[in-house]
Amino acid sequence: MQFRHEVLENGLEIVAEVNPDAFSQSLGYFVRTGARDETPEIAGVSHFLEHMMFKGTPTRTSLDVNRALDDLGSQSNAYTSEEQTVYYMSVLPEHQSAALDLLTDMMRPTLHQEDFDTEKQVILEEIAMYDDQPPYGAMERAMEEYFGDHPLSTRVLGTRETVSGLTAEAMRAYHRQRYAPGNVCLVASGAVDFESLVREAAERTGRWEPANTDRKRIVPHPTVAEVTMVHPPATQQYTLEYSPSPSILDPQRYVYRILASILGDDSGSRMFWELTDKGLADMAVAFTNEFEDCGIFGLYLACAPEQQSENWERIESILRGARTQAITDKELELAKNKVRAGMILASERPSNRLFSIGNAWLSRRKYETVREATENYQRVTRDEVQAAFEQLANRVQVRVSVGPEPEA
Repeated sequence: MQFRHEVLENGLEIVAEVNPDAFSQSLGYFVRTGARDETPEIAGVSHFLEHMMFKGTPTRTSLDVNRALDDLGSQSNAYTSEEQTVYYMSVLPEHQSAALDLLTDMMRPTLHQEDFDTEKQVILEEIAMYDDQPPYGAMERAMEEYFGDHPLSTRVLGTRETVSGLTAEAMRAYHRQRYAPGNVCLVASGAVDFESLVREAAERTGRWEPANTDRKRIVPHPTVAEVTMVHPPATQQYTLEYSPSPSILDPQRYVYRILASILGDDSGSRMFWELTDKGLADMAVAFTNEFEDCGIFGLYLACAPEQQSENWERIESILRGARTQAITDKELELAKNKVRAGMILASERPSNRLFSIGNAWLSRRKYETVREATENYQRVTRDEVQAAFEQLANRVQVRVSVGPEPEA
């Protein structure tokens, strides 16, 4: 394995983990922009723009784009989150140049008004679809309640109102600002010809115009809140709780990830044995979600409505047991083994390494080998996990529950 890094004259960064023994490669453009970078008036534009990137370029129609993806035999996709938008594909090494040409071309879409109007209806349907799927808007509402006026409260999909009011010109202005070369990173992994990648990227992005982009890091100040939402078609009660945890920049994130595995992994955790294994809940898990300026420790419960109160009390009892049922050495070792094994197994695919490398570079400007990443977990001590466990007893939490209308 060899890590390579280059910065082009226009500010575009190129990073790669070159593995000459790999049989495939993955490459993608990681853009440091997402829902948190939007103003309230254009909420949802990052995700909407992600769709528009497949609708044609000055040299390709939308049909050309999709045919080229098929011709390359690639596995390709894109996604938008609160902090980044990513376009990626996995191909055979001999298709590196063609894949780069296609991806780079897509990064400068035409954004025609007709395509914009058509895709707007698709986005509105997508919003409606998610509103009709469990847990029926609870995640979005929890983010809004937890973050308040913090940028991370912005919904990734936006709302019906903001998407309906969005204009093509506003999207073009956002693209010029946020997709500037200095805010983009080209990432590659696997059997990569790095010299060719840099040379061809420089040729294809030479006309990309620089722009000043920034992102202010703001520590949120959540307050206790409890919200109950009613969704009559629901057959289960879904409860989601957020409380503070370390950011993606904080080394303590490894401690909280281990703690989440011990308390609420979807198999073999304390919540699993207490709730899921006994058939009391369809799902009861703990998880972490990390951003640049903060993190979330999450709890999620899905169960029959009549069992929600009792089941949530069981979860609270598990959390209150920090002192009476301390983390054991066996639990710590099992959690470490599970996390580390998952990372090592996933790393055998260049596509998985692509996301690990790209996400780390975009948020922390740091490259870690698989060995270094697993060692970060191995260094976590029982005392550190126990201290984090005890802090949960005094957590400031936002809890949102959604289910069928209660009986009169």
